[in-house]
Amino acid sequence: MADLSFETDIKPLFRDKDRQAMMFAFDLHEYASVRDNAADILAEVESGNMPCDAPWAPEQVETFRAWKDGGASP
Repeated sequence: MADLSFETDIKPLFRDKDRQAMMFAFDLHEYASVRDNAADILAEVESGNMPCDAPWAPEQVETFRAWKDGGASP
């Protein structure tokens, strides 16, 4: 996956209710917060623990992984 960005590709993966559920730990709609916690977020979405109501589709997990591994562009 080429040239993934937080604003275009990653932020839309997190719904408003996901953001509200995780505000105690970090803000899923804030680039720096997601970048700084990307390894933990990836582990949770890979395990199916996040989001809390249903696991992400494999394509969504791969998009997040590729963004994280590709340098986590804003």
